Amino acid sequence: MNEQGSPAQSNNADAVRAIAGDRAAFVRLVNRTARLVLATILLDVRDPHLADDLTQETFLKAWRAIGTLNDPSRFNAWLIGIAKTTCVDAHRNAHRKKRSVPGLPPIRPLQRVESEPEDPAPGPLEQLSQTDQRERLIEALKSLPDGQRDVLSMRYLAGADYETIAMQLNLTDGALRGLLHRGLAELRERLNRNTGEAPVPRRDPRRTMFNLNLEP
Repeated sequence: MNEQGSPAQSNNADAVRAIAGDRAAFVRLVNRTARLVLATILLDVRDPHLADDLTQETFLKAWRAIGTLNDPSRFNAWLIGIAKTTCVDAHRNAHRKKRSVPGLPPIRPLQRVESEPEDPAPGPLEQLSQTDQRERLIEALKSLPDGQRDVLSMRYLAGADYETIAMQLNLTDGALRGLLHRGLAELRERLNRNTGEAPVPRRDPRRTMFNLNLEP
């Protein structure tokens, strides 16, 4: 945080500077919103490698278009709009490639990073396809209210710590923990409704995706 005070005030001040062409101010905005953008994109594309690429593309587009931002206080909403448009474009491009290259095998969503070791202690749902588990978790997350979805996706998809989430979403510690508590309870209920079990993702600092050693 800079001298302007709260994260929202800092964002507003740096957005004003970035609109005027200040690269350093834009870099500060990137640092404050990177996990939020990554989590938003992961909810859509579900592939961590592609999500990293699209996050970088989102910020590049944002820098090029920063002069079109009319209300600096809406920087985050404006940025998330760019992220979502970038995802739409990525899906369209992937669809065109599939049509132009017959027989191309589909990319499995949420693939595990090859360099990461397999989990030696699988959770109660490991008998199912890992892809199926991840798909269920993603769909349940997407169905949550906005505040809960944003907090949980940043925590469990983008691997953000509490301080980062509070800063990027402009939340107090109490508000953040309340959203986490209610969101996890709601997520557990929705997963339980669909599967008969209630797995909840655990954050693993070694990766940015779900750690599928799930708690019962």
